[in-house]
Amino acid sequence: MTRPRVLGPVVDDETRCIHYRSPLDVIAIRFACCGEYYPCHLCHAEAAGHPAQQWPRHDRDREAVLCGVCGSELTIAEYLATDDCPRCAAPFNPGCSLHAHLYFEA
Repeated sequence: MTRPRVLGPVVDDETRCIHYRSPLDVIAIRFACCGEYYPCHLCHAEAAGHPAQQWPRHDRDREAVLCGVCGSELTIAEYLATDDCPRCAAPFNPGCSLHAHLYFEA
């Protein structure tokens, strides 16, 4: 399986970046505005060259979250409903829920 590319200042193969690099920071998010994966909102702000847009609520069935451990793409609904990857069980940072409003319409 070919993994989607992840843009921005990524520091390892599990999508950690210079801003968030704990053992649990292993997801990248496809941004609604450009369709590109970035590890976090700060990476997008620094590298994309355009303002971020949230995914609309009606797009919860879109694959927009990449597990950096196994390379699986999750739907927004799958990601918001769990704290670990449903494919490989890698734990995700539950603190990402504090930033969900930056990526996904509430």
